[in-house]
Amino acid sequence: MGKGRRPAKRSGSKANRVSQLGKTLCKWFFGLIGGFSFLLLVLSFTDIPFYAYYRLGTAHAKLTQPPDLIVLLSGSGMPSPDGMINAYYGAEAARQFDQAKIVIALPYSDGDSLQSLRLMTRELTLRGIDSSRILFEPHGFNTRSQAVNLAALFPDKTHTSTVLLISAPEHIYRAVKTFTKVGFASVGGLAAFDKPIDAEKVTDHGTAKDIRVKSLSLRYNMWSYLHYELYVLREYAAISYYKLKGWI
Repeated sequence: MGKGRRPAKRSGSKANRVSQLGKTLCKWFFGLIGGFSFLLLVLSFTDIPFYAYYRLGTAHAKLTQPPDLIVLLSGSGMPSPDGMINAYYGAEAARQFDQAKIVIALPYSDGDSLQSLRLMTRELTLRGIDSSRILFEPHGFNTRSQAVNLAALFPDKTHTSTVLLISAPEHIYRAVKTFTKVGFASVGGLAAFDKPIDAEKVTDHGTAKDIRVKSLSLRYNMWSYLHYELYVLREYAAISYYKLKGWI
C-alpha cells in the first residue's frame, strides 16, 4: 500500500510546483503590464510622446532638390481622416512642385478600393491639381511592396528620381528608409501633421462657470499623448520587423 502511494505523492508535489510557477509567472506578467501602463500614463503628462512622434515624422525627411514624384501613401483609404489630410498635403506639394508627377499608392482589391482611388483623385482636382499628373499604384499591400512596385514602374529612372513621400507622421521614417532601400536616388518625406486649434481659443478665462475641468493638459494633451504613445510603439515594432527582414 505504501509503495502504491509514493508515486501519487510525487505527482502531487510536481503539480503543486507547476501551479506555483504558473502563479509566479502570472504575477510577474501582470505586474509588468501594470508598471508599463502606469509609465505610459505618467509620460502622457509630459512632452516626451509628442517629440517621439515628431521625430519619426521629421528624421531623414528633407529633400535637397525638387521631387520628380510625389507619392501619397494612403493606407486608410478614402474617405478617412488620413486620406483627407494626405490629399491636403499632396495638393500643397503638387502646387509647389508643379513639374512633379503625383502617385496615389492605395491598395486595390475590389470596387470600394477603386472608389477610394477616385475619391482621392477628386480631392486633388478640387484643390486645383491637373488630373493628367496623377498616377496610381494600386497593387502594393504594404510600404515595402509599394516601394518595389513604384521602382518597377519607373525602371529607367529609379536611380535618378527624387521622391517626396506624404504619409502619417509616425510612418515617414520607415517609408523614407524603405524607398531608399529599393534604389531611389533621393527620398524625402512630408509628414501629414494635423493642425490643432490654438490653445488660447479653448482656454477658460472665467466666463464659463459650469466648466469643471479647466486644465488643457488634462482635457486634451494627455489623451492626445496617449494616442501618440500607441502610434510610436506600433511604429517601432514595424521598424524592428522591417530591419529584421532587411527592408530598411
